[in-house]
Amino acid sequence: MVSSTIMAVSKKPRLRLRDVALCRLLSVVFVTLCGVLLMIFLLASNSTPSGTHDIIDNIDAYHHDLKFEKLHDLPHQNDLSLRLERLNGLPPRNLDLYPTLARDHIVVVLYVHNRPQYLKVVVESLSRVVGISETLLIVSHDGYFEEMNKIIDGIKFCQVKQIYATYSPHLFSDSFPGVSANDCKEKDDAGEKLCEGNPDQYGNHRSPKIVSLKHHWWWMMNTIWNGLRETRDHSGHILFIEEDHFIFPNAYHNLQVLTSLKPEKCPDCYAANLAPSDVNSRGEGWATLIAERMGNVGYSFNRTVWKKIHNKAREFCFFDDYNWDITMWATVYPSFGSPVYTLRGPRTSAVHFGRCGLHQGQGENKACIDNGMVNINVEEPDTVSNIELNWEVHTFKNQPGYKAGFKGWGGWGDNRDRHLCLSFAKMYHSIGTASPL
Repeated sequence: MVSSTIMAVSKKPRLRLRDVALCRLLSVVFVTLCGVLLMIFLLASNSTPSGTHDIIDNIDAYHHDLKFEKLHDLPHQNDLSLRLERLNGLPPRNLDLYPTLARDHIVVVLYVHNRPQYLKVVVESLSRVVGISETLLIVSHDGYFEEMNKIIDGIKFCQVKQIYATYSPHLFSDSFPGVSANDCKEKDDAGEKLCEGNPDQYGNHRSPKIVSLKHHWWWMMNTIWNGLRETRDHSGHILFIEEDHFIFPNAYHNLQVLTSLKPEKCPDCYAANLAPSDVNSRGEGWATLIAERMGNVGYSFNRTVWKKIHNKAREFCFFDDYNWDITMWATVYPSFGSPVYTLRGPRTSAVHFGRCGLHQGQGENKACIDNGMVNINVEEPDTVSNIELNWEVHTFKNQPGYKAGFKGWGGWGDNRDRHLCLSFAKMYHSIGTASPL
């Protein structure tokens, strides 16, 4: 009896201790949940580009899709850069209208800065391209600009995906890769001014607006080929165009013909082009295919060529020229050891219509378009595929233009830009299968 009483008494404290422990545990869980909810609220309420609140919501899915790995030598990202990084992981739009892509589709990449008047023209021309609805259009932005986004939002003629160069100088107002307070300017003497930066071969220090051209192109190429879920396993050709390229209705079907003929007609050609390398030419009009130096208007290549380019990252990143295309012509292509030809038709399917220079043409009154319009004559042969399968290939050799030995126009002498460029080459896990040229 006594022992039973003692046992009963001894159990009560244990029950109380368990209750206390349980209460403490529940309190900790409650506080933790409150903290998580508060953090989510604060993140959601931070400054965000207009129109992005509803779609930035799945960071884990983003990292999975991009096969992304942060490097210690990448610049510290600000809030805008991080938010745009999350946008890059979103699926394409218009999946309800175009749920599937054609089996052998050629992805189209349009890379842009901030020239809305130009962008309206190229988007309108793309809307008339025969076959555009069967493929994916990726728009790569060098910065975040509302008017440019509104134009892309209006695209309904195919699947469309937007990506943003997350380390663009245009996103950083007070730090590298943008302008830093201690940056050397123009021809400053770094030792005398105690400022930061390395001059180019002509003694000029970096201009963020200028270096953004080369950074955007290299970041875009690495992201398209090795980062995005939609393209990282794509082994076929990808077409690259800019915001001042007018695309003819037959461009997509002509490109399909060229890429199918290339292995037989020009097995050593690295690419297929929609336009002559001479941007002022509309083609020869001959009944032959043309092999010539690779142009920068409507060019396309596959993963095998990209891997050759990627292997030359150091040559690309250390050549003192702020232009990506001149860098390729003067140092990357010559390093391949043999002439780099592209295959095209004798009649252009794309036209460069820009009338002025770097990053101009942003506003209604500043647009570098004749009389505010682009007057490009689209004739009947430009509306249908006009390349014959039995044509022979005429090769242009020893063409004029930038070649090995050209020392560059400068603008790319700062070691920070060079190492950021190299970091882009290592930013993603390189995966995917190769195919013949």
